[in-house]
Amino acid sequence: MNFQEALSLVNGTDYVVYALPVFIVFLIGEAYVIYREGGEMIREKDTWASVAMGFGSVGLNLLAKTCYFFLFMFLYERFAIFDIGYQWWAWVLIFFADDFSFYWHHRMSHQVNILWAAHSVHHSSEKYNLSTAGRQSWTEWFHKYVFWIWLPIIGFHPLMILTMMSFNLIYQYFLHTETVGKLGFLENFMNTPSHHRVHHGSNVKYLDRNHAGMLIIWDKMFGTFEPEDQEEPVVYGLTSNINTYNPFKIAFIEYARLRKTLSKSQSFKHTIQYILRPPGWSPDGSTLTADEMREKYDDR
Repeated sequence: MNFQEALSLVNGTDYVVYALPVFIVFLIGEAYVIYREGGEMIREKDTWASVAMGFGSVGLNLLAKTCYFFLFMFLYERFAIFDIGYQWWAWVLIFFADDFSFYWHHRMSHQVNILWAAHSVHHSSEKYNLSTAGRQSWTEWFHKYVFWIWLPIIGFHPLMILTMMSFNLIYQYFLHTETVGKLGFLENFMNTPSHHRVHHGSNVKYLDRNHAGMLIIWDKMFGTFEPEDQEEPVVYGLTSNINTYNPFKIAFIEYARLRKTLSKSQSFKHTIQYILRPPGWSPDGSTLTADEMREKYDDR
């Protein structure tokens, strides 16, 4: 199989592209609801910055996905433990396996500084609406798929894996809104707009919480769940906001911050720790990680 054939196959699984018209309709609908209810209007520059990041991400993701497709096919054809196939129950299994993989990818993207440099793009808007879902990293795709490598080894076909990843991302688009309140019993096991608002909060209480894709059960199982507190409204953005709408600055500003931090490193050991430890880590405690800030917050 050559690259062009692989690209065609992978493109056929990219249902996010096919969903773009639906995304636009819902974005316009959300803006109307906000206007009708007298809420703060969507900030035009912020929205266009998010849209630009989204379109750039779609193309780069297709390239990265195609490259990983070759790796997944190699692992599937050489090392697959089971021949799972495409039965209905196989789709149920991959639903959970994909979401489990997404949880750990997402959690590590908040816990490893070099991964956060890519993922922080998605958190850089100080607004929260459906356009925020499109504010995706231009570099995250090149390491993201590593967290799904175990699936072709188990025996899931790579096209099946990529299809489920697309459906997961489509679902997550609709989490990025303030126009939907809590959803009753669904809050117990599904990721909802309420749960995901928490994830985008820069409040100490909300930092590095609710990493779920579709199922909030992973956060509840692994100790990263935090419900939305009506008495503490979510403050969106980063703990140190970037104050720019330039897509190229948004894409790479956190890498520039990390490089500046590394230039101050006093040893090779500290350099490695700055790269692999959580954002905010410092050898002398002059800056704090989210867990360290939360510890101080809880001790108040």
